[in-house]
Amino acid sequence: MAVGRQPNELPQVLVLSPPAIFTSLESQFSIRFHMLKPWDSKLPLLQFLTSYAQSVPAMLVVPGDRLLVNSAILDCLPSLKLVVTTSAGVDHLDVAELRRRGVAIAYAGNLFSQDVADMAVGLLIDVLRNVSAGDRFVRLGLWPTQRDFPLALKLSGKQIGIVGLGKIGTEVAKRLEGFGCRISYNSRTKKPLVPYSYYSNVHELAANCEALIICCGLTAETRHMIDRDVMVALGKDGVIVNVGRGAIVDEKELIRCLIQGEIRGAGLDVFENDPEIPKELFNLDNVVLSPHVAVLTTESMVGLTQLALGNLEAFFSNKPLVSPYVD
Repeated sequence: MAVGRQPNELPQVLVLSPPAIFTSLESQFSIRFHMLKPWDSKLPLLQFLTSYAQSVPAMLVVPGDRLLVNSAILDCLPSLKLVVTTSAGVDHLDVAELRRRGVAIAYAGNLFSQDVADMAVGLLIDVLRNVSAGDRFVRLGLWPTQRDFPLALKLSGKQIGIVGLGKIGTEVAKRLEGFGCRISYNSRTKKPLVPYSYYSNVHELAANCEALIICCGLTAETRHMIDRDVMVALGKDGVIVNVGRGAIVDEKELIRCLIQGEIRGAGLDVFENDPEIPKELFNLDNVVLSPHVAVLTTESMVGLTQLALGNLEAFFSNKPLVSPYVD
């Protein structure tokens, strides 16, 4: 696409909503595409789409505000042929409806896998070794007067269960091998080429592990998969780390188990309704909270920009997508 054309000569791309990440992408996108931004209009979203976006062939979706790409939105976009999402997950897309309408999907693929795996291990270490709790203890000036800071648990040699041994889960396992951890996993199917113990039932996985790391995607089957029974099976010294999707864990039961001491702690980068976090979690010293940033590094944002641009330019050039989503 030649730089210097007038905006109305550039290929049109609809961007549904303006999360903070879009500001880092916009400068590079705006010289290649005419970006339609509904938030700049006073019209309600569906009215804007009907009035200005009916002929738009491509849409960029930046998840972050719970806006779902569903039938109501798609009905306003009869010319849509491509959805590019900046997420590795697609639970914000009605994939079945997009497929039915012949709309292609491009996504972040494995771009974030190493970043998320780093965060998962970091959260696990933090919870086990009381890193954030120790930081608060020192900053509050308690160290000189209170010498009874609680003992931590070591990571080395722990039995760790990974829920979802896809690309992220595999990267987590590689890192934990370096700590001498024994790895088990639960996944939709057994992976014949990995050396880890497989459990087809997540409850059995929890009963045989000291920590669970949630790496799977959110589906109807995985929603609240980590329920009270799983937490109790994990045990009083057990730790849950979630870098998947918040709703995979039954959040109310998690809070109850944490308060009652039925599990030791949790490291959470995702929540059922983030950014709205249950206030009960704020007062728990055995919980480490992170604002859904496991994928957000300087390096990943550079890669994401290049990947999203590559998918859009491939589409408008009638070339294969760089990272098509395959069910």
